[in-house]
Amino acid sequence: MSGHSRGSAPQAAAAAAVLKLRSAGNDFFRHGQFGQASARYSDAIGKLRDSGVKSPEDLSVLYSNRAACYLKIGSCSECIKDCTAALELVPFALKPLLRRAAAYEVLERYRLAYVDYRTTIQVDSSVQAAQDGMNRMRKVLIEMEGDGWRQNLPRMPSVPLEVQRRWEPSASVNGNTTAQPRGLQQNGGDTASISHILERAKSLKEEGNELVKKGEHRKAVEKYSASLKLNNKECTTYTNRALCHLFLKQYHEAIQDCTAALGLDPKNLKAFYRRGQARKEVKDYKGSVADLREMLNLDPNNSAGQRLLQEVKKLIK
Repeated sequence: MSGHSRGSAPQAAAAAAVLKLRSAGNDFFRHGQFGQASARYSDAIGKLRDSGVKSPEDLSVLYSNRAACYLKIGSCSECIKDCTAALELVPFALKPLLRRAAAYEVLERYRLAYVDYRTTIQVDSSVQAAQDGMNRMRKVLIEMEGDGWRQNLPRMPSVPLEVQRRWEPSASVNGNTTAQPRGLQQNGGDTASISHILERAKSLKEEGNELVKKGEHRKAVEKYSASLKLNNKECTTYTNRALCHLFLKQYHEAIQDCTAALGLDPKNLKAFYRRGQARKEVKDYKGSVADLREMLNLDPNNSAGQRLLQEVKKLIK
């Protein structure tokens, strides 16, 4: 028997034990027994480390799961430690980013919470919890620090393109997930299929644009929504749909679309302007002013932004 074979059996046994502990932790968590769940995850972490098996993804998940337990029982500092450990193993993983943001928020460390929520959106702009959290932190920081709140933020991490969720993950095959465009799971993952889906998404967006020109905003929303189901990383589709929502007086939907667009392109002028318009309509005047000032910082001579800002300031007075 080779040395490799002798070494592989104990490692396989350790991997099976880790999986069993993780499964038990998941069961306890589902039943609200967070203390027992965290104990199982701790045992799994120790066993995985002692086994010598190099599996940063599995270890990251265990830390993230234990962090969820700590968050549930109010041990926010421990949650932050575990999320940080998880992110050191797998940078920009969504769950530890969200859980750490929530823990920072509970501890009133709002700047750090904002950074984690914002980073989550940069990884995957469709995560509604991150969009909502970023909006909450933004409002709190504006109230605390005024319009210069961004100057006091910690450095925002730069999310590499390869980890941004341009594609939806397909079903796992032998433990491996393959990245595919949304809607591709039924069509296979070949390059021709990907190209076809992206072309279809583009065609639907263009059909929506034509409907906007005709003033048929409700039908245009349907086209843009269909396009985003195929490719949810097209910034202009979000801002175009936001415009339609404004015409239809669907202001909260417009805000959500603009926030999604800004998650993809943090300097998008149309997204800032249209979100400023929508926030004005829902009487979130501070949020509207902040959006318009962000826009004017990027484009100081934008006359439409200047006019709208003056209108909102009058409403505040």
